[in-house]
Amino acid sequence: MVYLIDASVYIFRAYYSMPPDMQDRDGRPAHALFGFARFLGDLIERARPEYIAVAFDESLQGSFRNRIYPPYKANREPAPEDLKQQFGRCREFCRHLGIAEFADGEYEADDIIGTLHARLRAEGVPATVVTRDKDLAQLICLGDVYWSYTDNLRLQHHEIAGHFGVPPERYADYLALTGDAVDNIRGVPGIGPKTAAVLLRDFVSLEELYDNLESLAELPIRGAGTLARKLEEHRDAAFLARQLTGIARDMPLTAGREQLRRRPPDLAALGEFFDHHNFGPMLRRQADRLAQLQSGPRGAQVPS
Repeated sequence: MVYLIDASVYIFRAYYSMPPDMQDRDGRPAHALFGFARFLGDLIERARPEYIAVAFDESLQGSFRNRIYPPYKANREPAPEDLKQQFGRCREFCRHLGIAEFADGEYEADDIIGTLHARLRAEGVPATVVTRDKDLAQLICLGDVYWSYTDNLRLQHHEIAGHFGVPPERYADYLALTGDAVDNIRGVPGIGPKTAAVLLRDFVSLEELYDNLESLAELPIRGAGTLARKLEEHRDAAFLARQLTGIARDMPLTAGREQLRRRPPDLAALGEFFDHHNFGPMLRRQADRLAQLQSGPRGAQVPS
């Protein structure tokens, strides 16, 4: 099992939940970093993954999707400056902890996770996707788990439809029909979640749905007689949205299973890192425990 972690979700959560007065020796904010470090250490202690990767977003408006559709995510406020300062240090912490971390200017964290997932599935390795982002539900295959860590919600393949409305294989099409206000994707006006779920129960893809518009009037849906017209009028918008809602699984990324194998923490580097960020003993003790999980009870300790 490989654990694929959507870092931004948990960094943002830490930013808004940890005391904002935490600072490093240079007076820079460190509260999101501390919360993320605690989350990641807790997850490793709990799950003890052999393979693990953490994916970061580099920009909200810099991915290939913005070239396809410039308003993509344009409705989002930029990350606060004191949060931006902490993202790079979260990546540094991952490296000290012995965990592979990835970011890309052209692709989002979702695409990194999608590509790693596809690559390891080809090697027969199932995945646990750690996130609260509903978009990543589309990746879940038989044997995989969608894990919203802070909610302790675990969903297997057969449970995705009951929670998100449609099976994983149809979730990108579902979002293309309903739109996604969070990412500023319009979708088809007048097609809500319930209608989209019924349509994708009878048709396995957006393409099949559009190939059978003449049959929609017979469906047991309120307003079925107007569905074909709505969909035809917004055909281009629906297929544009589908390009945006689908997660890339073939980005140029040179990483395989061995690159994702968890390595022993660099305790000396972690000690310096914790000292610089004024972190107390809790994370040091946790780092010691993580080292002992791999090296036995005589592993070195983080300098105090």
